[in-house]
Amino acid sequence: MEDKKIIIAIDGHSSTGKSTVAKQLAKALGYIYVDTGAMYRAVSLYAMRNGYIDESHFDEEALEKSLPGIDLQFEINPKTGLAEVLLNDENIEQEIRTLRVSKHVSKIAAVSKVRKKLVEQQQKMGVEKGVVMDGRDIGTVVFPNAELKLFMTATAKDRAERRYIELKEKGENVTYEDVLKNVVNRDHIDSTRKDSPLKKAKDAIKIDNSNLTLDEQFKQILKLAKATIIAS
Repeated sequence: MEDKKIIIAIDGHSSTGKSTVAKQLAKALGYIYVDTGAMYRAVSLYAMRNGYIDESHFDEEALEKSLPGIDLQFEINPKTGLAEVLLNDENIEQEIRTLRVSKHVSKIAAVSKVRKKLVEQQQKMGVEKGVVMDGRDIGTVVFPNAELKLFMTATAKDRAERRYIELKEKGENVTYEDVLKNVVNRDHIDSTRKDSPLKKAKDAIKIDNSNLTLDEQFKQILKLAKATIIAS
C-alpha cells in the first residue's frame, strides 16, 4: 500500500539551513518543496523596486495598495530540479538572495496584509499534502495540523558565519559584522512582531544544528519524517 502523504512544516530563525534541509527532504520523499521565505523576499524586492522601502523609510500603505498587482509563482529549474520564484513572470531567484534584500524582509513580513495574502497562497499549495514547507509560521499559522513540525535553531554567531561564507562564495561584497547585525536584527523583528511572531509550536521537534553537519542533520530529520509517515 502506498505511504500516506503528510505535510512537513519547518520553522526557525534565519540562516539555520531550513531551506537546505527542506529541499533535501522533498527530493528524498518525492514531495513538493515550497520556500515561503522566497515569497516574502519577492515582495520585499517588489517594494524596493517601487520605492516603498529603503534604509530610511517604509511606506506600508503604498505596499498594501499594490498587493493585487503582485503575482508570485514557482517554476522548476530543469538544470537543478529545484523550484525558483517568479515575480510577475520574471525569475528573480538570484536577486532575492542578496543581503540588500535580506535587510528588509522581516519588516515586509511583519505587515499583516502581506502575511494574509501569502498565507492563503501557501495553504492552497498544501491541500493535496505531500509538501515540505519552511518559514517562520508554518507550524503555528499556515499548517497548525501538519503531521510533522520542526523548529530549527542555532547560535547567532554560527548562523552569521554560515551566511557570510555563502554570500562571499556568491561574490557579494559583505563583512561578517554586517551579516551578524542582519541576523540579530531579523531575529528581533521576527520574534516580536504582532502578527504571527516566530515561535516554536508546542508539538514541534526542536533541532539545534549548531554542532551538526548538513549530512548529520539531514539523516536525523529524514528518519523523523519516515517514522511520521509510517505512523500516519
